Amino acid sequence: MKKILIVEDDGLAADLERDYLEASGYQVEVCGNGREGLEKAETGGYDLLLLDVMLPEISGFDICRRIRQDQNVPIILVTARTEDVDKIRGLGLGADDYMVKPFNPTELVARVGAHIRIHERLLSDKKKESEQEEELRYKDLVISAPYRKVTLGGHEVKLKNREYELLHFLASHPGMVFSKDTLFERIWGLEAAGDTATVTVHINRIREKIEKNPQKPEYILTVWGAGYKFAEKPSV
Repeated sequence: MKKILIVEDDGLAADLERDYLEASGYQVEVCGNGREGLEKAETGGYDLLLLDVMLPEISGFDICRRIRQDQNVPIILVTARTEDVDKIRGLGLGADDYMVKPFNPTELVARVGAHIRIHERLLSDKKKESEQEEELRYKDLVISAPYRKVTLGGHEVKLKNREYELLHFLASHPGMVFSKDTLFERIWGLEAAGDTATVTVHINRIREKIEKNPQKPEYILTVWGAGYKFAEKPSV
């Protein structure tokens, strides 16, 4: 049985989320403040974290930041605030999804299920990649699939899970142009009706880490009006 941690200080909202998730076959734990939520999340015993952004003591943003330092567990942020800057901040910290209250509880259950399946698929893909001992090289950039490791000029580049998946996918298809919708569906596993701004946020964060000048990228290129592509290897 998959185990979900809900960190939510609104008791009514937490009870509603728990009831729907338990009715769908999940084991659910609830806590009402950020400090307790962080302590529980750090045990690593959960298949997904559902974090309210505005929490007593420690915010959902800070919990997300701390957990992303050593865990790849799926994280969904929940908030009553509708500002895009909050959504971008949450995704930039490594959250996998962002839901604005009020939302349909059945949609929450669907998203929880989708993200858990995606996470399991990525773990399976990681195992297959390790077996294949695949290594991608372009100029000073090396992507080593067996270790999910990226180096630039011999120095390791720390990428979060979705950042690595996105970079690896693009680098595996040099020269091919992919729309934001296609990348969103391929990496996040959700229909493109979702917020494809997530793709832009992650592309920008990858560029900040691997490009000498993120404004003039040489690895991940923007194809205006079409999407993104990884640079083709120069002819020998």
